[in-house]
Amino acid sequence: MSRDPDRERPLDGDAAQQETGPSRKGAVLVDGVILNGPTTDVKAGEKFVEEAWRLIMEEVVLKATDVSEKVCEWRPPEQLRQLLDLEPRDSGEPHGRLLALCRDVIRYSVKTNHPRFFNQLYAGLDYYSLVARFMTEALNPSVYTYEVSPVFLLVEEAVLKKMIEFIGWKEGDGIFNPGGSVSNMYAMNLARYKFCPDIKEKGLSGLPRLILFTSAECHYSMKKAASFLGIGTENVCFVETDERGKMIPEELEKQVCQAKKEGAAPFLVCATAGTTVLGAFDPLDEIADVCEQHGLWLHVDASWGGSALVSRKHRNLLHGIHRADSVAWNPHKMLMAGIQCCAFLVKDRSDLLKKCYSAKASYLFQQDKFYDVSYDTGDKSIQCSRRPDAFKFWMTWKALGTLGLEERVNRALALSRYLVEEIKKREGFKLLMEPEYANICFWYIPPSLREMEEGPEFWAKLHLTRLSGGIRLLTPETYTVLQINSTSVKEKKR
Repeated sequence: MSRDPDRERPLDGDAAQQETGPSRKGAVLVDGVILNGPTTDVKAGEKFVEEAWRLIMEEVVLKATDVSEKVCEWRPPEQLRQLLDLEPRDSGEPHGRLLALCRDVIRYSVKTNHPRFFNQLYAGLDYYSLVARFMTEALNPSVYTYEVSPVFLLVEEAVLKKMIEFIGWKEGDGIFNPGGSVSNMYAMNLARYKFCPDIKEKGLSGLPRLILFTSAECHYSMKKAASFLGIGTENVCFVETDERGKMIPEELEKQVCQAKKEGAAPFLVCATAGTTVLGAFDPLDEIADVCEQHGLWLHVDASWGGSALVSRKHRNLLHGIHRADSVAWNPHKMLMAGIQCCAFLVKDRSDLLKKCYSAKASYLFQQDKFYDVSYDTGDKSIQCSRRPDAFKFWMTWKALGTLGLEERVNRALALSRYLVEEIKKREGFKLLMEPEYANICFWYIPPSLREMEEGPEFWAKLHLTRLSGGIRLLTPETYTVLQINSTSVKEKKR
């Protein structure tokens, strides 16, 4: 296939600027810009992609599982700024320089796929999800209408349908969005809209004092959502938990009744399936009873614990989740779908999501298109441009099957049991409690403190102690947590 000679032009530095000069015969010139001239050097661009691709394969993918490689070449912020040459310039830089910058970015970044990277959310490299991400980055789609994103909308529909089945609903709705925090915000806003639909047009004025209830161990995004949505953080009631971090349904009942006596308007209960620190699962059936009695929307934040639903052995952890009105579930955590991959799922099939969020943008969501416009799902999202996040989970699911996903969950929880038994064998390690999920809470007591009586001085000294590998040893109120995923151990801190 012959190439356009204009594709042969160099892109680097001053040469790239030469393309803007009126050197082409028959050039269409408007405001000094050649409209029928080349906008980029395609051949040079393709070569750059090829070379960058090799670099990514060699330095990221192929070294991802190499234990002998460093997790990160750590540098303090000021030194790293100088090393990276971050300042954009008026003139473009040559490809050789850009590739060197790419190499530096990889060198000084944290290798989250490394076997010795111990932190939240990660469990190694999923090659199928990675390929899916390469594809979507290259295709650069936006998932709002079927005409612009036909494949990815159908993929999202298929994935949501299967996730809804695992929750135990006969039907439902949903959407992928950027993060579990956003899912919780979706839930809060949707519950409020269901409680008082006029708020969409009339706003907050004239409303009673709206109040919601959540666990004292809930994710901090609940406070952020209440603040962002104008509900106010003082109207978030934190319900007492038991010694394992589970919401106490009797305390929830008391707080709901008390709020009503004070003239407030309860509208939402957010239960948690897999709390951030303790890995606790709230008793969903009992909480659902309270919600039904008082007519409250029940949202379950299963961002962390939702993946247990694919395991026949462990799905009982979420017993009663089918009674929820909405669920947040993040496959990018234990199921390794790649950040970010987060679903917000709703039991409702009356188009409540669309009614709540639709702005009916006529330039985009025309109703007289040549296909079924129900596939134009963008109008039920708070976003316009939206990434096809379901695709990477779909690719992994297709590659492994449901049984393969189940094995990832089972392996993660088996690893957590193994770690617990190892902690019990070792002097100086004190297990805080037997884990319910994949969060292991413990203290490490250094030799100098093992004969010391527990008290303020003991905990003050323990707080200053650190384990090798960067795991910080914390006080009784802020203890070390190891969160286990399917291939490695992850630290979390309270």
